Amino acid sequence: MSDTQRDNPAAKSAAKNYAAALADEIEKVVVGKRNEITLLICALLSGSHVLIEDVPGVGKTTLASALAKAAGLSFKRAQFTPDVMASDITGFNIYTRHTEAFEYREGLCMCNLLLGDEINRASPKTQSALLEAMEESRVTVDGVTYNLPSPFMVIATQNPQGFVGTYPLPEAQLDRFAMKLSMGYPSADQETEILMNRLGFNPLDKVSAVTDESRVAEMRSEVLSSTVDEAVCKYIVALVNETRHNPMISLGASPRASLALMRISQAWAYMHGRNYVTPEDVKAVFRPVISHRLLLTQEARIAQKTPEALLSEILLRTPVPFKGSRKAQSEETEAGK
Repeated sequence: MSDTQRDNPAAKSAAKNYAAALADEIEKVVVGKRNEITLLICALLSGSHVLIEDVPGVGKTTLASALAKAAGLSFKRAQFTPDVMASDITGFNIYTRHTEAFEYREGLCMCNLLLGDEINRASPKTQSALLEAMEESRVTVDGVTYNLPSPFMVIATQNPQGFVGTYPLPEAQLDRFAMKLSMGYPSADQETEILMNRLGFNPLDKVSAVTDESRVAEMRSEVLSSTVDEAVCKYIVALVNETRHNPMISLGASPRASLALMRISQAWAYMHGRNYVTPEDVKAVFRPVISHRLLLTQEARIAQKTPEALLSEILLRTPVPFKGSRKAQSEETEAGK
């Protein structure tokens, strides 16, 4: 965000309106999941990727489709099964007889938003084909590198139940996902609304594009230029460091997790109309950004601890910067008067 935009309330309002309009469009289809929708948009605006883990039928695929349509982005879906090959994702070279040369045929990742449905049902070789694409927004086929469209985002889904015939994602690949989300079952009222919305038509047809590639790229630039105070950076590092020294956690979060936490916090602040990050922004996204990166000890599993519960404990005992400082400063100002 430029200096002019930082001081211009109208620019801030327009940014907030774009972000809110994007969430509103998606909510036409995905009912009662505003927080999950906001987090998914945060991932898009921060240049990140998301893993959605939940039981079948709760709207994982619908959420991804609605995001692509509302954001005006190209969208492809890969239904992962053991017979899906790495070349299906990255693309491949094929010999063309009339030119007597090999030509590159694009894979599924040549789009703005790639949905990898049930990613844990693909073979490890196929899963690893996504690593370069997710980390560097490019693919290499037969020694030649091809850049992916910008923006590029991967939304992968997996079912936490039914592990027969699956290949669990290794820690190195899980770390590439900035967040892990869970949709959860809707309430009775929300489920009734879902049924009513689907009488005679698909609500996805009502979703219209409120942004496009260029606008999303502009919003990404604004997010990345959001101010993050050094004290907030130290707070992020302190939170992540706590995961590395917790006796209940055998594998803590990496520096990549710290960076992801900062980027998602910037996007969360942007979604709430601010161009600076507060500790509250960090706390709001801490659990979805960090939970999937942790490995718990055997003692923690026996005690039925969850990553989310341990992260909540870390939030409670980690000192928050600026806490009480604004109030004290205000009292000093009043006393001076």
